[in-house]
Amino acid sequence: MRHELAIQHGPEESRMPAPAAYRLMTSSVVPRPIAWVSSRSADGVDNLAPHSFFTVASTDPAMLAFTSVGRKDTLTNVEATGELVVNVVPEPMFEVANATSADYPPDIGEFDAEGVQREPSLTVAPPRVAGAPVAFECRLHEVRPTGNCFVVVGLVLHVAVSDTVAASDDMLRRPHVDIRALDPLSRLGADEWGRLGEIREIRRPRYEG
Repeated sequence: MRHELAIQHGPEESRMPAPAAYRLMTSSVVPRPIAWVSSRSADGVDNLAPHSFFTVASTDPAMLAFTSVGRKDTLTNVEATGELVVNVVPEPMFEVANATSADYPPDIGEFDAEGVQREPSLTVAPPRVAGAPVAFECRLHEVRPTGNCFVVVGLVLHVAVSDTVAASDDMLRRPHVDIRALDPLSRLGADEWGRLGEIREIRRPRYEG
């Protein structure tokens, strides 16, 4: 037996409301990696917020994409300055990462409000999270309005990888991150967060026809 749930079709009175569709999608499309995005406002306020609609958009050139559900301070800042940093959230920073999701007003920066240590970026103005094992410094490529959301694509200019997670002595030519050392957090549904759990490995098959 299945629950058949109309979202964009069927009689209007039987359609799932948008908030309910959001809850269903975010509890089913899991786990979702987290872009802990640092940005700087036009007035110089350093913002930090987690975004869980996040992925790689291109590998050549290297681009990352995250989705802002509605207009938030991160989106406003990135549009104003054209710069951002995508930090990876490690498990020890679970509670502070969640705390930075609070709806602080634009003139209050989450770095200061939550005591998150900064470190300077090399290519952009917004700071990196000092405790993040991987940080991607980006220049804004485009913002694409999509439904009630905005897809933000950043061109990666520079990557900072901590020695604690680097799995190679030559990260420029043989880049790899030790996933167990990285121990990234992910978002699930409602107030649920996840960790890696069991890691399985399997080679991709090749068609030999």
